[in-house]
Amino acid sequence: MPVRADGGGIMQKTISIDNTAQGYLELLRDRGIKYFFGNAGTDFASLVDGFAKFAEQGKPYPRPITVPHEFLGVSMAHGFYMITGEPQVVMVHVIVGIANASGAIMNAARANVPIIFSAGRTPLTEAGHIGSRNVQIHWAQESFDQGSLIREFVKWDYELRHFSQLESVVDRALAIAMAEPRGPVYLSLPREVLAEAHSEITFTTGGRQQIGGTLHPDPTQIQEVAKLFAHAEHPLIITAGAGRDPQAVEALVAFAESFAIPVVVGLNNMYMNFPTTHPLHLGFDPAPYLGGADVVLVVDSDVPWFPTVVTPKETARVIQLRPDPLYSRYPLRGYPTDIAMAADPAAALRLLTQEMARYQGRAKRKISRRVEARRKEHERQRQAWQEQAEAVKDDRPIDMIWLSACINQVK
Repeated sequence: MPVRADGGGIMQKTISIDNTAQGYLELLRDRGIKYFFGNAGTDFASLVDGFAKFAEQGKPYPRPITVPHEFLGVSMAHGFYMITGEPQVVMVHVIVGIANASGAIMNAARANVPIIFSAGRTPLTEAGHIGSRNVQIHWAQESFDQGSLIREFVKWDYELRHFSQLESVVDRALAIAMAEPRGPVYLSLPREVLAEAHSEITFTTGGRQQIGGTLHPDPTQIQEVAKLFAHAEHPLIITAGAGRDPQAVEALVAFAESFAIPVVVGLNNMYMNFPTTHPLHLGFDPAPYLGGADVVLVVDSDVPWFPTVVTPKETARVIQLRPDPLYSRYPLRGYPTDIAMAADPAAALRLLTQEMARYQGRAKRKISRRVEARRKEHERQRQAWQEQAEAVKDDRPIDMIWLSACINQVK
């Protein structure tokens, strides 16, 4: 396995392989992919051979995980990303596998989960190649445009056409999946291309298609938003996805504390977005507070409230904060956006906290009064929840309110 550096310090590696599929696995290994979730068909033969060779050579990664249903495979990758923050790889069997996985791909897309979702392709040729068609289904299951089934829910899709493209395609797939806002990409892998014989692959260690740095907000927006919150009488923060980045949680707590701004963890939250024991945490329903708010910061929440139930007053200023604050992949989303902060939430919240310090000296009494009011509301809310739980503790079957209260006691 020769490794050499060019004049600029770029390290290149050459590895012996038998075919394109093994080259693909070597690239995934070099790029840090630990698991390969799969639901196999006739398109996997070269990959299965590659995994067997890896086992013989003592290469632990990527480790194949056989999953009995495609929806489950994508969902496992989804969950593993949420724990590790690392991109995942899933492969299914041609278009029928894509169909079975499509619902999970939609979940991953809306949750901004970076997955290289790949599928074998019905063999391109009818004869003359080691991977040519050899069973009846190879004709019946071919579609005119296999990727069209999920194109609307992936950030990028492509079909590998030649071995020489392999490094560029893998690195582009990973970079686009991990670029904010993150999400799944789709790669089609024809059987002939995977089976094509090659004796070695040479690639750049670590790759040279890297994602951009942290997306910082416009400084004038930081000043404008800080001024709005400094002069607000009834500010409110709503979030569902701040916890996607643990650093954003710390930054959100600091910003909320800077002017005693209450935080509601809204609909569809999948993370620990704000400590539930913090006195500024006012539950999971914005409806009691939204109507009276004069400044609202929405941090990474696609549906911060139901417009049929409650809306902010006409004079309220609404700020949307996330890398894509307009949710450009959603066909319709009409929530007010007076200020669209296209930025990394952690970075933006830190800068907002710094800017708020300019106003704190003149607002000490207001902040102190607000802290006490929020603490009382927090305690009232928790007491009401406990009373609701106690009222149903003897119900059978077990009421979800009581079950949640019990889990809360042992968490």
